[in-house]
Amino acid sequence: MRAVVQRVSGANVKIKGNINGEIGKGIVVFVAVSITDNSEIMKWFCNKLVNLRIFPDDKGKMNKSVLDIDGEILLISNFTLYGDVRKGFRPSFIKSAPQEISQPLYESMVLHLEENYPIHIASGEFGAMMDIELVNDGPVTIIIEKENESS
Repeated sequence: MRAVVQRVSGANVKIKGNINGEIGKGIVVFVAVSITDNSEIMKWFCNKLVNLRIFPDDKGKMNKSVLDIDGEILLISNFTLYGDVRKGFRPSFIKSAPQEISQPLYESMVLHLEENYPIHIASGEFGAMMDIELVNDGPVTIIIEKENESS
């Protein structure tokens, strides 16, 4: 699983011109599922996201998590994060999981976050064309990756 996490002061996702999800202060997470991912990795990712200390404390140091600040999460499925452009100019998505694997895992991730953490979770729609608006706070952008060690 791979994610790009951006600290934001606000964000929304629109599908066909209508807002599908919206957050205030928190994080926007663009997440991609690889062919070797499973529910254990998804749960690890959820824990990492809610506890990632990228918000400033009273001294200005990145020492607080989205949980600590009562922030929100906007989760966006984005298979293109596995685009490999080392050869040629057209990305290869060979590491990206097919829809029958990635969609259930993405939807489980949204559900797991909603059921296990006391914060507002908003999301896009798997496979939809989406317009994402966000105000990157900082800017702070972090890349997180976790691979299945047993594969």
